This record gives sequence, structure tokens and C-alpha cells, in this order.
Amino acid sequence: MEETLQFLVRHGYVVLFLFVLAEQIGVPLPAIPPLLAVGALSRAGFMDLAATVAVAVGAALIADGVWYAIGRRHGPAVLGWMCRISLEPDSCVRRTEELFERHGARLLIVAKFVPGLNIAAPPLSGMLRMKPWRFLLHDLAGALLWVALFIGLGYAFSSQLERVLEWALGLGGAFVAVVFGPLAGYLAFKYLQRFRALREVRVARIEPNELKRKLDAGAAIAVVDMRHAVEIEAEPETIPGALRLAPEELEQRYSEIPRDREIVLFCT
Repeated sequence: MEETLQFLVRHGYVVLFLFVLAEQIGVPLPAIPPLLAVGALSRAGFMDLAATVAVAVGAALIADGVWYAIGRRHGPAVLGWMCRISLEPDSCVRRTEELFERHGARLLIVAKFVPGLNIAAPPLSGMLRMKPWRFLLHDLAGALLWVALFIGLGYAFSSQLERVLEWALGLGGAFVAVVFGPLAGYLAFKYLQRFRALREVRVARIEPNELKRKLDAGAAIAVVDMRHAVEIEAEPETIPGALRLAPEELEQRYSEIPRDREIVLFCT
């Protein structure tokens, strides 16, 4: 217990910075435990409260700024990349796009409290060409709210957290198995589920170059553009002759899809 405490006292700011930076970039390292820990250490006088908030907010802004710049530079291509690493290949970033369409920049204020959304919101902001100052203002507000909440909880319940830490250290390896075992199992299950879903649809996929060759050759193909409105706003160009049909309109407009030819759907 004493060695752990000394380590956190000596390297607490670095540990906090790295955990927050990693989580906001997308590495599966939870930043909430370090936030709670530095809050408790601040209450005990081992760390400066204002400095811990500044370090954590700074790490979050750096990671979000990188994502924002990538989204601004590469546009919708970022969504394709996010789909490839997503644990939910069926929905991918669709829910984030819908939320962004309804709430805009205000979504950044609460994004860090929603797993997945905290990663998708910054690049979407860049993709939609949100003004840098507007992004920074809302992202700063969200980072401050997120950091202040969990550091504040650690500060307020420092004695309870100390008892939990003592209990966890007493369990040793068993604690690691209890905490990280279910998490590892969940990740393995989701990736297996993703692999099966991709394997099922792989046979029905067509590469862009192959589709272009068929269209140039005059093949009877109907192309349906099912991109979200957010993606179309960022990149309005589409395949010539494609029918624009949002997924939520499918039940009402399905009759517009030709029945006498091969149908190709595309989204992100």
C-alpha cells in the first residue's frame, strides 16, 4: 500500500496525463480510476487540485484536437476507418451522426460521458468543418465537466476510496482477474460477433473499382446512396445516377428502388 501511494505521489501527474490521453485517443484504458485517485490524493494534500484538473483537461484537449484535425483533413474517410475498428459494426457511427445532427456542437459537452461518442464526436466536428474556436469552446466545457466530476468524487470520497484500494491490494492477482476478466471476455465476444457479421456480408460486397467498371460497361445496376445527412453535408458528391435514400426512409420509399436490375447500396 505504501509503495503504491509513493508511486502515485511521485508520478501521479504523468500517470493521469497518459491515461486520459490514451482513453480519448481510443486506447481501451479507463481514465476514471486515475481521476478518482488523484482527487483522493489532492484531498490528502499529496497533489495540487488545480494542477490535476489542468493536466487532465489538457490531455483530453490534445487527444480531441488530434481527432478534430484528422476529421477536418480526411473527412468521411475517417468514418470508414472508425467503422473498421468499431465493436458495433452494425451501427458503427450512425448513432453519433444522428445525435450530431440534432444537437450539433452542444453534443461535445456531454460526449465524454458516453462510451464511443467521446471518440467519434471530435472527428465528426472536424469533418463538418466546425469552426476551430467553436469546437475548442464546447470541447473545453465538456472536458472540464468530465474531469471536475470524477476528480471531485475522488476528493469527496477519499477515505472510502482508500479502503477500496487497500482491499484490492489485499486480493492481489485475484482482484485483477475479477475486474479485468469480465472486460476481456466482453471484448472477445464483441470482436467475435463483429467477425461473424463481416464474414456474412463479405460475399455480398463489391469493390468501388469493380462497380465503376460495370457502370461504364452499361450493366443494369441501381445504386442507392444511403449515407447519413451528416456525411452528405461534409461530402455532397455521390455516384452519378445514384438514388439518395436515407435508411429511415426505406419503409416509405422502397418502391422507388428498381426491381429489374442488380442493386448496390453504399453508406460510409
